[in-house]
Amino acid sequence: MTIAIGCDHAGFELKKEIISLLDDLHIECIDYGTEGPQSVDYPDFGEKVSEAVSSGKLDKGILICGTGIGMSIVANKFPNVRASLCNELFTAKMSRLHNDANILVLGGRIVGKDLAKEIVRIWVSTNFEGERHCARLKKITLIEDRLKKHGF
Repeated sequence: MTIAIGCDHAGFELKKEIISLLDDLHIECIDYGTEGPQSVDYPDFGEKVSEAVSSGKLDKGILICGTGIGMSIVANKFPNVRASLCNELFTAKMSRLHNDANILVLGGRIVGKDLAKEIVRIWVSTNFEGERHCARLKKITLIEDRLKKHGF
């Protein structure tokens, strides 16, 4: 598994912790930035990770900004992306189990580093349950297709 990771300045310190965790878990990651704590615009980094996942270049991604809200908004603009903002363990598990989320979003100013690491650990180790949830995901894809067809 290879994971795309990106953040803004508010997520920079947490991103370093997550990269270290992924390395410990023997999960390769590609860092799309930012490279320091200087103020940057989160859409620039959210776009890079979301494009990699949306295009199929990478299967999964992790995005981090101050609250996670901005990155969630950016990521979910992309076709085939199911980004889930998870600030606790239950939603991390359910986002994979029921929603087959392919981008995990964290709030760097909301979640402490130890909790964030547990969220990531659960998220990367939980598989999609499939079954009844496949029909629901197909409905989401149909909505995306219909909106594209109508120029949205």
